[in-house]
Amino acid sequence: MPATTEGTPVSGTARQPTLQAASGRRALGGFFLSGVLFSFLGAILPAWGYHLHSDYTTVGLYFLFLTFGIYAGAQVCHWLVTRTGLRLLLTLASGLACAGLLALAYLSGPHPPSQRMFALFLVGGAGAMVNTAVFHAITPLYQHDPAATINLSGGLFGLGCLTTALLTAGAFNFYTVPSMMILLAVIPFYFTIGFAVGGPFGYTPHSFPPFHKAMADFRSPGAILFTLLLFFQFGNEWAIAGWLPLFLIQQLGMSPANGILLLAVYWTALLAGRIVAQAMLPRVRHSRMLLGSVLAALFGCVLLSMTAMMGGAIAGIILIGGGFASIYPLTVESIAHRFPYYHPGFFGGIFSLGLIGGLLTPGLLGLVAKEWGVGTVMLVPALGSIMVCVLVLLIWLETRLTRAASA
Repeated sequence: MPATTEGTPVSGTARQPTLQAASGRRALGGFFLSGVLFSFLGAILPAWGYHLHSDYTTVGLYFLFLTFGIYAGAQVCHWLVTRTGLRLLLTLASGLACAGLLALAYLSGPHPPSQRMFALFLVGGAGAMVNTAVFHAITPLYQHDPAATINLSGGLFGLGCLTTALLTAGAFNFYTVPSMMILLAVIPFYFTIGFAVGGPFGYTPHSFPPFHKAMADFRSPGAILFTLLLFFQFGNEWAIAGWLPLFLIQQLGMSPANGILLLAVYWTALLAGRIVAQAMLPRVRHSRMLLGSVLAALFGCVLLSMTAMMGGAIAGIILIGGGFASIYPLTVESIAHRFPYYHPGFFGGIFSLGLIGGLLTPGLLGLVAKEWGVGTVMLVPALGSIMVCVLVLLIWLETRLTRAASA
């Protein structure tokens, strides 16, 4: 598909890849913003007082509305990108995110939870628009080196998540809840100004497979296994991100500030794991690294669900974050050559089922916590990690059999 460039036309085909790569690198900062928008709910729940009672159904609905907004925002972004261009789209999305966080600041008082849900839908939609638009801009970088690009973008995303947790934990005992939300709203406001006054973005519109091609993937064992792996891996990551503070506060008796601070430890472990994985990729056999990461995450989930002490919780969180860090990038690298139209930032084909299903997990955990208590929510990622381990082994086996049959 031909490249598209906003603003001044680019003369000569030789300059188009250069401009696209440069604008792609400049757009990478948008992952920081999307990390802030996707992760703030898990950190802000204690500030809204949900650590003091057991209204887990409402908490689950919060996550569901955020997820519905993410899916809706991704679809709107695909429709707008060819009509507005990336710069205007990113400016609009950042402004909507700022407005959504300010609305939540106003609704942090004695307002019905249903009003917060609509604001969360807006924030989720804005975050998805930012995330999808940035993936449009970095498509040339992703096509050149999928694993490195995913690690870099994942690192910036994780840095945004870490910033949210640190800001919330640091402000918990000193600021009111509306003040904390306004503080978070400053971040998308800054990006709104930056995108509005910055230069144009060059990008390559992403082409999706036709419907019959997407349906044909249901006949491919590899595609189905990869979709299931996306479902369980995304579900594991966001179950921890959404419910960890409430779990630590109610099960281990931690203070809200310390519970949120350990959420920052989780994001730090994920971020450090991305960096370490990137350094180890050229030196360590990828299959060995992938299996080791899955087993570390599984052991961390079991340790966290069984511990009653701060030290055990910290060790479990570090193992989980470090294990989760490299599973998705390495799996994408191993499977991407068989499904070249797969793109991690876009909902297309049957892989969208895995992405959306994984994001729904924190919302569905509200029902689990309501029926069996908040202590059971950490068992779900443990079971999910077992499934990821099984699926990784099945994907390896299916890939080897396919290669042998082709040969």
